[in-house]
Amino acid sequence: QLQLVESGGGLVQLGGSLRLSCIASGFTLDGHAIGWFRQAPGKERERVSCISSSGGSTSYRDSVKGRFTISRDNAKNTVYLQMNSLKPEDTAVYYCAAYLYSYCSGALETSWGQGTQVTVSS
Repeated sequence: QLQLVESGGGLVQLGGSLRLSCIASGFTLDGHAIGWFRQAPGKERERVSCISSSGGSTSYRDSVKGRFTISRDNAKNTVYLQMNSLKPEDTAVYYCAAYLYSYCSGALETSWGQGTQVTVSS
């Protein structure tokens, strides 16, 4: 199964920043929309942000708008999630996944990886 590898998580204080990276190995992200998701303990996985294959279209869930920025570098086969002004409620395991197509809806092409833990302390 195709998987992406997430990195960049860690422990930060309220108001801190982190930049997550999503790297593909043996799979090209070009042509696929990429989503960042998160799952907190006891909660369902939710999509945080998504970027189209060209990077021209992005979306964010309301709770992270203005704080998180998604970007991609197709030459590096990498997608990033810059997270600023972090809050305790952002604490979760963060995952990335590729959609089957170039837009942010429909089926996923990749299965879930191990994710990267983000913990925000107050």
